[in-house]
Amino acid sequence: MKKLLSVLLCLLLLCSSVTVAFAGFDVNEYNGYPVIVVPGYSSSAQYRIDENGNKVHVWGVDFNEIISAVLKNIVEVGINIGALATGNGKALGETVGREFAKLYYDMACNPDGSSVYPLQRYCVTAEESNRAEMLKKYDGDLIYQHETEIMGEYAGYIGDENIFNFNCDFRMGAPFCAKQLDEFIQSVKEYTGKDKVNIFAVSHGGQVTGTYLTLYGEKGDVNNAVMTVPALGGAGLAYNILAGNIEFDEKGLLTFVEHGMMEETDYNWLVRANELGFLDEVLNAMVPYIFDVLGYWGSIWDFCPTEYYEALKEKLLDPVESAELIRKSDYMHYEVMPDFSNGFKRAQKAGTDVYIIAGYDNKVVTGLNESSDGIITIASSTGATATPLGKRFADGYSQKIDTGFYQVSPSMTVDASTSYLPEHTWFVENFYHGMIYKDPYTAQLLKTLVLTEKIKDVHSSAEYPQFHATTNKSHSVHAAFNNSTEGYADSKDTAVVIKNLSEKYKMKIMSVSARGVEIRFNDSLFTKVLEPGESVEIGFKGEIPAVSKANFDLVVDYVLVGSPTPMGERLFNFTIMNGSAAEYDSENPFVDADISSNFNKHLDDKTNVILKKTGINSLFEMIYNIVWPFASMIVELVRFFTK
Repeated sequence: MKKLLSVLLCLLLLCSSVTVAFAGFDVNEYNGYPVIVVPGYSSSAQYRIDENGNKVHVWGVDFNEIISAVLKNIVEVGINIGALATGNGKALGETVGREFAKLYYDMACNPDGSSVYPLQRYCVTAEESNRAEMLKKYDGDLIYQHETEIMGEYAGYIGDENIFNFNCDFRMGAPFCAKQLDEFIQSVKEYTGKDKVNIFAVSHGGQVTGTYLTLYGEKGDVNNAVMTVPALGGAGLAYNILAGNIEFDEKGLLTFVEHGMMEETDYNWLVRANELGFLDEVLNAMVPYIFDVLGYWGSIWDFCPTEYYEALKEKLLDPVESAELIRKSDYMHYEVMPDFSNGFKRAQKAGTDVYIIAGYDNKVVTGLNESSDGIITIASSTGATATPLGKRFADGYSQKIDTGFYQVSPSMTVDASTSYLPEHTWFVENFYHGMIYKDPYTAQLLKTLVLTEKIKDVHSSAEYPQFHATTNKSHSVHAAFNNSTEGYADSKDTAVVIKNLSEKYKMKIMSVSARGVEIRFNDSLFTKVLEPGESVEIGFKGEIPAVSKANFDLVVDYVLVGSPTPMGERLFNFTIMNGSAAEYDSENPFVDADISSNFNKHLDDKTNVILKKTGINSLFEMIYNIVWPFASMIVELVRFFTK
């Protein structure tokens, strides 16, 4: 029953609706260039012409088709769902996989990567893909439009006529799609009479855009190109599917859903101790059927990160039958990907401002244990160097490349100096894939980068530091020191600024505690009540150590008044930048990412394991953080009066 509850919670959250309000925009700052949306994977609807000359829709989510397929097998599906109660997900996976293969076999490719059927895109030219023309043609329906929430807002500033929706045959490799993008850009330029365009790219669209800039960027046809959570170097999700070793990170999956729905109720806390291993079984049982459809898509192989590419290629592709597919994917992995950094610089030299926004410090939800946005590793998105998940660089670590400024994340888990674009990439901690408009920071940054010339690099605005801890309201609370760049601390700081991210609940700050530095917060004994969106400064006693490149943690415990899951806790990572660098131990380059709490230090190893496995460690630690300062004060008073 708990397993079914977990699945139902996911479905409930995914089906919920969210209304988001964003800050205004000065239309006088608009740079005047049309915006092309290069969307995420599978966004481009396609059709084929059958033997009778009729148009047959083959791709584009059609829930009627899915429901029809389910109803045809309702008895079998019902029995298989019942089997989930006993942890058996294989039968359900096979049923769903079989129906998926039937529905979408028209999308399959031959072993050499060529399409089984000749497919066509619904919207190819600039006119066909123009938002204003599409709204007229489809009577206001948003069908075939991409990133509708974002573009709906942008249209209010720049007009529907200045927004274009790029469609590609996403099954093919990135160089093929990049050529289609180049052709589309020429079409938009001719249609609008403009000499350049702006690009907003998402995920797979980022890989296509990155490939376009590398192969065609010297033309100088693009003004601003912003790649959000780009799959430049591949996607961890694709690796897990190709390798057939999906192991869902249950808590991460539920947090991903909460993040996407901007849900202020912490459902993942309710089920974090419940194992959802049956989902692994369901999806792994689907993989062979999925492979029948997309196993020979060039884009799937381009999605395979280079470090895993050769092993999977040897395992899954016949060197004779798939020779052409291998040739194209080898070209992508060994000629295009390694040239991204230089390709972006060539585009910059031709007059294109190139930017990247990416998320980090989340496990890939399908099991790959690397720092990511839940789908794409931070190394693949940005070219940055990341520590093993759960580890950080040891104190005193110096970045690999001297870029002239410090570029190690506050959590000391990402070295941005090795990025494709060290001065033009923003990193968002605990930010999930595709959620660019679910975080006020990234939403405003994106708008500014795409539509204006206000920001040229990560130094341009103190409002947009290179590293940021997500302010998605599902995370409830945000913390930063009052006089330092977000994520860092030094002797100038006198307080920590706590903000209630909720839009509907008041928040009581129950405690603020530090790990790794000897500071105590003056007001941690007293409940602070914050209205939605309100901030408060809480002073501290003690001093920030006179050292640099050293890490410490801050834990904020709170209660959301009226929430079904009121008690919460969030941990923030900080780097001290306040003197000479700490001594670096090159023999032990990595240490545990999170410093052990005072609560856990009081427990033996066995008890710690039990508390973490059952999912209640955070609850007990929260109670400890609230009670311990008060108890310590009582002890100090007793000692004072009994001297």
